[in-house]
Amino acid sequence: MSKNSHSRALTKRHKVAIAGVATLGAAALAFSAVPGNAETTTSEAASSAKVAYSSEQLEGLRSDVTEQLAGVSLQSQAAEAAAKKKAAAKAASEAAAKKKAAAEAAAKKKAEQARKAKEAASRSAKRAAIKAAAVKTYANNLDGWIKESLDIMKSKGIPGTYNGLYRNIIRESSGNPNAINNWDVNAVNGTPSIGLLQIIKPTFDAYHVSGTPFSQYDPVANIVASANYAADKYGSIDNVNGAY
Repeated sequence: MSKNSHSRALTKRHKVAIAGVATLGAAALAFSAVPGNAETTTSEAASSAKVAYSSEQLEGLRSDVTEQLAGVSLQSQAAEAAAKKKAAAKAASEAAAKKKAAAEAAAKKKAEQARKAKEAASRSAKRAAIKAAAVKTYANNLDGWIKESLDIMKSKGIPGTYNGLYRNIIRESSGNPNAINNWDVNAVNGTPSIGLLQIIKPTFDAYHVSGTPFSQYDPVANIVASANYAADKYGSIDNVNGAY
């Protein structure tokens, strides 16, 4: 039944109830107007007098009207309950939709954070790879040892050139990192000259450059420590042209 037809039905019932109440009132009024002891009336009075109802009839009429009003009230309550139920269902549906939207938004945010973290890790890995690729390598020979030593000297502020190092290395050890002097005064004193630039242990220890191996036999450590000593004593390894 549509809303309009429901309204028409209620209107009809209300009309019936109202008509019943009106009739009941009229009947009660007519009943009270009839004299208790009158035995006869004139024909004119009889024709114009209202119909008198018995108390049983009035009670029945009252009961019918009450039942009609109760029926209308029940239908109204049912309609109100249905409306409340519909509103509650709508509210629940809206709440579920909001919850779903919030969950989707949280999932999207989490996925975006994961994507950004992955991209950041990828960029970091690429930078590390580029850095690793950019690490300079040196040949394991006299040329490579001198070049590596020069880069370390530059980073530490130790003066010297390729030619200055090469010239002194050839004179002192002929380019042999394991060369050792066992006959000069240093050897007599128990501290023989060792390595490419024939540096003694006390001098090597005093002028050792951090980041290089702590060994006189290591070619790079030997060159850098000797150049550091020469810079302190002579201004630069380039200024050394003989035993030092």
